[in-house]
Amino acid sequence: MKALTLLSLLGCLITANEAKIFSRCELAYTLHEEGLDGYEGYSLANWICMAFFESGFNSAAEDDNADGSTDYGIFQINSRVWCNNYRSPTENLCHIPCTDLLSNDITDDIVCAKRIVRDPQGMDAWEDWTMHCKGRDLSEWVDGCDL
Repeated sequence: MKALTLLSLLGCLITANEAKIFSRCELAYTLHEEGLDGYEGYSLANWICMAFFESGFNSAAEDDNADGSTDYGIFQINSRVWCNNYRSPTENLCHIPCTDLLSNDITDDIVCAKRIVRDPQGMDAWEDWTMHCKGRDLSEWVDGCDL
């Protein structure tokens, strides 16, 4: 009986840290609740568009770059500047292990994204946002979402 209880507890802990692919409206609701709508002048639609093109709304997305750094999580936060992957040089300006950006709890991702967008570069820090979202009508990204 103790073994069964232990296995159940372990299963809950593992499930809590699993990655998640968000739906568009589910992510919109989460980001809205965390105060990203209008944050530093960027609409919620900008954040949703950026997350789609960066990760496909996948909280476990990882992408290795030519410079040896890696991008992590739903916002593809880079290890060279923002988080520590313990493999490549980093400034770790978000003061976080990169692996914390890979779970279904995207609170750390949001806190770090807020830090990134406060820099002078703003959302231009995300190349995919610049290429696919900047200066466009993004209303479709939040259309139909009950916010």
